[in-house]
Amino acid sequence: MRIYKSDDLKCPKRLLCFDLDGTLSQHKSHMPQANKEILKKLDRKYKVIMVGAGNAPRIYNQMEQYPIDIIANYGMQESAMVDGEFCIIREDTVQPDKEYFNTTCRYLRQKYGYTDYTGGHLEFHPSGMVTFCLIGSGAKVEDKVVFDPDRSRRRVLYDEICSLFPDHVVYIGGSSSFDFAPKRYNKYDSIMKYAAEHGYSEEEILFVGDDFGDGGGDSHVRIKGMDYVQIEDYTKLPEMLDFLL
Repeated sequence: MRIYKSDDLKCPKRLLCFDLDGTLSQHKSHMPQANKEILKKLDRKYKVIMVGAGNAPRIYNQMEQYPIDIIANYGMQESAMVDGEFCIIREDTVQPDKEYFNTTCRYLRQKYGYTDYTGGHLEFHPSGMVTFCLIGSGAKVEDKVVFDPDRSRRRVLYDEICSLFPDHVVYIGGSSSFDFAPKRYNKYDSIMKYAAEHGYSEEEILFVGDDFGDGGGDSHVRIKGMDYVQIEDYTKLPEMLDFLL
């Protein structure tokens, strides 16, 4: 259920789960000071964690070493602060079929006209996740941000990509790419695994994100019925979450 105000909450919340890019910050950028301040205030009242598409060290450093538990890579990796130090406490890995990814994604580039790109054509992450970078892994951040802000360009390819990669969840990731993760990894199921391990029920959880449309990184939260707040402009996050304080 989408939450707009405190009256929408059917149950008091104890666990707040945040997406990062587009929710707390611009893509791969540091949080504005106002967002960092409200995160600190919420941290005093609730258990607050990050749930991201990127790896935990990237999220931790992007947050300027903010001390927080991180569910990363859609649930393939988890980090926590142990005695004041950032630690990876779980890391799942898989082995993708690199030849199939390369051949299939080159076919898609040719078919849809994405043959001009900067840097890598694909990114094979240590976890086994794969990123298909339409304008290349080496493209400038400012170019990535303006490439497909409403995701309309990537939605043209989405159904075909899903059919070509039936063993993966396909996410319209970041601002110019597609992310591929094994079927069992998504933000909803990863949050519920964390909740079970730490003593929270689903009714006590609130997710805060920006990307709930089909194919979005936060889509499983909406589809599977977890309460959520949608942030449409990360610079307006403090006023959107004021009802939680």
